[in-house]
Amino acid sequence: MKRLAWQSVLLAAVLLLICVIARARADNLFTSYVYIGPGETDAGEYTVQPLVGNGDGDGSVRFEGIRREGDFLEIMMRPERPGEVSAELKGGDGEPLSLLAYSVNPDKTIYDYSTGGYTGDMVLTVVLTVFFLVESLLMYLAFRRAKGASFYAYSTIFTSGASIFLLLTGVLHLSLTVGHLRDPARYTMLRVYEQVSSSPFLFLRFSSPFILAFSAAMTISNIALLRHERKRLQNVLGILISTVMAAGVIAAFIIFFAPFSGSEREYRAFLTAQNVYSTIYVYFECMLIGAIICGVLAARHVPSGRCDYIVILGCGFRKDGSLPPLLRSRVDRAVSFRKEQEERYGTAPVLVPSGGQGPGEVMEEAEAMRRYLLSQGIPDEAILPEKKSSNTYQNMLLSKKLISRDAPGRGLVRGAGDPGEDGDVPRVVYSTTNYHVFRSGVWASLAGLRAEGIGSRTKWWFWPNAFVRELVGLFVNRWKQEILLLAFLIALFSLLSLTL
Repeated sequence: MKRLAWQSVLLAAVLLLICVIARARADNLFTSYVYIGPGETDAGEYTVQPLVGNGDGDGSVRFEGIRREGDFLEIMMRPERPGEVSAELKGGDGEPLSLLAYSVNPDKTIYDYSTGGYTGDMVLTVVLTVFFLVESLLMYLAFRRAKGASFYAYSTIFTSGASIFLLLTGVLHLSLTVGHLRDPARYTMLRVYEQVSSSPFLFLRFSSPFILAFSAAMTISNIALLRHERKRLQNVLGILISTVMAAGVIAAFIIFFAPFSGSEREYRAFLTAQNVYSTIYVYFECMLIGAIICGVLAARHVPSGRCDYIVILGCGFRKDGSLPPLLRSRVDRAVSFRKEQEERYGTAPVLVPSGGQGPGEVMEEAEAMRRYLLSQGIPDEAILPEKKSSNTYQNMLLSKKLISRDAPGRGLVRGAGDPGEDGDVPRVVYSTTNYHVFRSGVWASLAGLRAEGIGSRTKWWFWPNAFVRELVGLFVNRWKQEILLLAFLIALFSLLSLTL
């Protein structure tokens, strides 16, 4: 993430420098666009009359000509003195048609209050488009660089979700930029400012079909889950989250298309409230999208290269010591992967069933798995049980310590020059249920165990609800960091709403 942060800062600095250089080299001629409607009147029938000011802060411009383009008048001017400028547009009969208001900055940049345009504004529209699209590419490349054990990280979720948000924002802004370059009278800079500040809502509008479809699919799978499992809170989590997501989309459209009347200050506060709401919603939507991408890729991933140890993550088992389908599938996946390794490399990895004895259990989960492995023809010397852990983090931490002590005696410590190895560390893979692979990889990273996961399959109706629980768990594990990042994004788009 540090590399990505520096790349983003460098990109912003380069683009800002381009804006400064382009403005410094640009001609000071500014064109103001005023709508007059359809008609046959000639541009020569219109005049611009500057209004006399009353203070030293009054600026001035020199009007150099008027021409008509369709339904608009193009008024050309050059700056003369910094300050505020007011003028009247008059028709052929001398009647005032419109009040024009500009400001001239010390660097001779003219700003048009009616359209938001300023001298050299076309460079800014291009630069903003480039920023969104290149930043999206940087996020995508950072996501692609996360391979092996480094894939299982919160940053991977963030970069995958953020790249999609930035890509869609960039494409939408590209269409507006092309419009502004071709027809600045209709595609004004005010529209550019509005689109930048309301980027979260625009993303929400275009992604709402996905959200509604996902919510419907989640609800259907959750109903099927309740037909097979007992009714408890964690088994209706999918329905609850789907309801909140769908209601959030509906609420966003109601808020953004609600009529408003009030002062300019009240209107800016209203816009800020809209953007704060959409920023919060879209942030969690992008994290959801990123988590789905990472979860699916992690569940389908098959580690390459030779493996030394396979950690099998435990869970509850039956009172008679036999393994239920969920736990048995994890063990079977580890056994099948061990067989693949033996066929490919001539040596079979050591199996590390991991799990202590929980409340009401007749033995340790690791012992129950060990007995099942023996029944499947795995020799006892190829099994290294870890019997003290009580959660996934301890599974990884205690298995790491156990492997570190065991590896030298088996001659499984390889040098730093071996492919896929970091120093004198044996290669480790863990086996768990498909929906649990990514989050388990995060715990492995936190425990200091570099490992890749393999996932066993589960019923289609069980996977979505279980995956959502995993996602909630990921956010809960780092709620402080999530709040800080969300607060930064809220402050950013609030500032854009207030200033643009």
